[in-house]
Amino acid sequence: MLAASQLDTHTDLWRVLKIQAEFVEGFGQLADLGPTIAVFGSARTPESDPSYAAGLEVGRRLAEEGFTVLTGGGPGAMEAANRGASDAGGLSVGLGIELPWETGMNEYVDHGVNFRYFFVRKTMFLKYAQGFVVLPGGLGTLDELFEALTLAQTGKVTRFPIVLLGTQFWGGLVDWLKETVLTSGKISASDVEMMTVTDDVELAVSMMLEARGS
Repeated sequence: MLAASQLDTHTDLWRVLKIQAEFVEGFGQLADLGPTIAVFGSARTPESDPSYAAGLEVGRRLAEEGFTVLTGGGPGAMEAANRGASDAGGLSVGLGIELPWETGMNEYVDHGVNFRYFFVRKTMFLKYAQGFVVLPGGLGTLDELFEALTLAQTGKVTRFPIVLLGTQFWGGLVDWLKETVLTSGKISASDVEMMTVTDDVELAVSMMLEARGS
């Protein structure tokens, strides 16, 4: 009979295999996306919110410029970006996550991949997206944003454009980073400069095009 510590080790080894399988599945499903932009944002954004309209517009414009639009596949702002891309005839992709309250992929996702582990899912965003547009969102959106910033800051990934769409929502965060975190010496000015805050969808799209070399 196995001791408790041996059972834990046995369980952990099986977990490693499941994690490995998720990576293999993700790499296999997403390898041929072409130029891709990730759009992050809240699942709680209602259709009546201006952020939903911004998501629709940015998804549409990115698709018109030949980008694949990649989101978390859920409702709200993610749905808006997928919907905009789909309406424009572009490729609309969702990376879902298993959560008790999630209802699955939104109806505008052409190609969806579901994940159990958040860190595997975030790896896929960072590997396959050449830029990020971030709509107003909560803890999940902030987690994705700061993961991208940290990996770019530390040189673990190539730097890419990061656009925060919504000056009223994001302005306070950026002000705090400048006035508190930067002035206390915790980050460098170049770290803050990785982000562009705007309400202009065309500016966001033009930055993605510039990074693509178009």
